[in-house]
Amino acid sequence: MTINETTTCSVRFYAGAAEAAGADAVTVELPAGSSLADLVTRLGADDQRLAEVLGVCTLLLEGQAAPSHTVLPEGPAAVDVLPPFAGG
Repeated sequence: MTINETTTCSVRFYAGAAEAAGADAVTVELPAGSSLADLVTRLGADDQRLAEVLGVCTLLLEGQAAPSHTVLPEGPAAVDVLPPFAGG
């Protein structure tokens, strides 16, 4: 049996989140058992503007909205970062 000590997150940013991140996508390695909140903290650690934007974004884990306390799955994970959208 193999035990993963890290989780690889493929993070895709959209609209204003991509602008704040300066990229459409990044890959982040986190310790196994990390949560979406841990991912957000890592992403915003060196960029106050990105941290502020992440604070108002919706996170999708494997295509489903997930609260920040959600633990990332073992192995690869896909996370989408969606800023609030206006309109009707």
